[in-house]
Amino acid sequence: MRVFSRYCRLGVFLLMVSTFAVAETDVVSPKEAATMRVKDNAVIVDVRENNDWNEHRIHGAVHIPLSQLNERLAELERYKNRPVITQCQAGLRSAQAQLILKAAGFPKVYLMNGGIQAWHEQGLVTE
Repeated sequence: MRVFSRYCRLGVFLLMVSTFAVAETDVVSPKEAATMRVKDNAVIVDVRENNDWNEHRIHGAVHIPLSQLNERLAELERYKNRPVITQCQAGLRSAQAQLILKAAGFPKVYLMNGGIQAWHEQGLVTE
């Protein structure tokens, strides 16, 4: 019973921390992301795997799969002073990517709400 109790407390703690992290998240819609690319010179980082990326992608997005992000952070250093928008299929992986980039010292990191699915739903074009 003690082991179960410990895991319950750990689960509650993790839930509280993740809820706090979500509350502190900077989220933008796909249309806001598209505007930020032009107006603020923002870069979109697509963290989907290769097969999803090969199907369709946002023009000009930087592709680094989430599974490789920690090892490839140096590739994003040149964007550190620009807004960075994380994007995936529906929004889950990009939330993880956002946390990784913030922890790595990127000051302006945004999550694109709904991922590329929402990008399509809002009538925005992919290649």
